Amino acid sequence: MITVTGNLGMIILTKLDSHLHTPMYFFIRHLAYIDLGDATVIYPKMLLNFAMGRNTISYHACALQMAFFIVFIVSELFVLSAMAYDRYVAVCNPLLYSIIMSQRRCHVLVGIPYLYCTTQALLFMSLIFTSTFCANLLSHFYCDCILMSLMLCSNGQEIATLINHFAIFNLSSSLLVVLLSYLMILLAVCRMHSAEGRKKAFSTCASHLTVVVVFYGTLFFMYVQPKSAQYSDIDKLSSVFYTLMIPMLNPMIYSFRNKEVKSAFYRVFRNNFRVCT
Repeated sequence: MITVTGNLGMIILTKLDSHLHTPMYFFIRHLAYIDLGDATVIYPKMLLNFAMGRNTISYHACALQMAFFIVFIVSELFVLSAMAYDRYVAVCNPLLYSIIMSQRRCHVLVGIPYLYCTTQALLFMSLIFTSTFCANLLSHFYCDCILMSLMLCSNGQEIATLINHFAIFNLSSSLLVVLLSYLMILLAVCRMHSAEGRKKAFSTCASHLTVVVVFYGTLFFMYVQPKSAQYSDIDKLSSVFYTLMIPMLNPMIYSFRNKEVKSAFYRVFRNNFRVCT
């Protein structure tokens, strides 16, 4: 409930308030879309199973859950890297910011990852769910593509290896963009003579950097390691962290210490209150 409220609130706020119609909040809004989808694709079914006292999922529901989860989790990686690039332009090229981060470029920076992630999800779904399963017991709380591939009667290990290669590529390529962006930002900050300018640059990047460290750290721990057909309790705890905790924390991180978001909330609340009265 907190996850849905926080992310839905961020989406509505960045839509309604004209002061937040900037590239930075465009990416934050898309991050909220992704986090909302990330949480709702897994936890409603899990809560329903708890309420009914059973742990089952249909074949087709499992396929859809796996595909949507891949789209959301991989999209978040590349949206975070696009946000790092946005911060780089804001700090290093402030005078050209509105020209470089045009509306068209912003749409391209999120559109291409969505297309790539959808293609990847369809590939994995077709590889796994057109094969024969030798087991029907999944040792996890959602349909994880690696565990699903290891349950196949044939070619399971090869498919799991392919998935791991994609995971490593997704993590490393998006992280490379983040690291290069922040390296350029650090160099630019070191050249600044104004203490106020440095403070503003750090405040611009602090929230995003916090999210990046937590999200990438958890995913590296989960996916850049050998897998067996059974996840350990630590693996499952890590999965809970990036499927539930991170989508819940992201809107808090981007709003609690953000004066623009707080001001926008008060403006929207005040304007709607006036309309009601």
